Amino acid sequence: MTDAVRLDRAGEPLRLLHVHAHPDDESSKGAASTARYVDEGVEVVVATCTGGERGSILNPAMDRPDILANIAEIRRDEMDRAREILGVRQVWLGFVDSGLPEGDPLPPLPEGCFALQDVAEAALPLVKVIREFRPHVVTTYDENGGYPHPDHIMCHKITVEAFEVAGSDAHPELGEPWQADKLYYHLGFHRERFVALHEAMTERGLESPYAERLEKWPPDPEREARMTTRVRCADHFGVRDRALLAHATQVDPHGAWFAVPLDVAQQAWPTEDFELVRCEVDSPTPEDDLFAGIAVTS
Repeated sequence: MTDAVRLDRAGEPLRLLHVHAHPDDESSKGAASTARYVDEGVEVVVATCTGGERGSILNPAMDRPDILANIAEIRRDEMDRAREILGVRQVWLGFVDSGLPEGDPLPPLPEGCFALQDVAEAALPLVKVIREFRPHVVTTYDENGGYPHPDHIMCHKITVEAFEVAGSDAHPELGEPWQADKLYYHLGFHRERFVALHEAMTERGLESPYAERLEKWPPDPEREARMTTRVRCADHFGVRDRALLAHATQVDPHGAWFAVPLDVAQQAWPTEDFELVRCEVDSPTPEDDLFAGIAVTS
């Protein structure tokens, strides 16, 4: 941890809440910036909507009957290890994974799953978390879920709802109202970043894993324009990678997550990127800090 502790204007430690759909999302989205903020003394809580019970086993070495039979417990254990690596607290919101439907037409979602819940009701456990933790900043996914997984889209919906409700007088049984200062969407999956990584690989004479993808991925200036905030966190990419590897059922150590060497990634794109969508403080964009307009240093 750095010597300087970052505080708000009232002299309290800064607080950051990430809302994610499944265990492993906290390590694949914004984990390096999380590690940076933890290192700066920021209190970080991860709220995980589901247990990831219906997630596919994506690491061939873990694709075994004994793993599949105990997948819910194993994914909780993986989350515990990742939480320790990142240095955060973590809470489960208690919903059941919806799975990722495949086929044409898509099959119906499983009865009782997260994505089929009423948004207003499903937001209430998160309202309670917000009022108890009192975060200055909340992050989640955009309206498309980052990618169109039904749980990611539902995670977006309940976070936007809870951000509003937590600051109101509604549901006094869930605690005193708390209005967070900022709401951000993760924007890590954008073409500009992958172009930079691709070019860095080819310039070094290395085989880029993104050539074919970029050929089929047209420029999207509208999405690029949504980026308001780039948090420099390259020094913490190694922590992110260790947290990812803790999710052994989901992350293949020989797979795409690690196709670009760490030093190349650090030089080619040293930030994690966000879109500021709600702001209750004075913080002109573009920004380089999720706590711009909130933090003072002592």
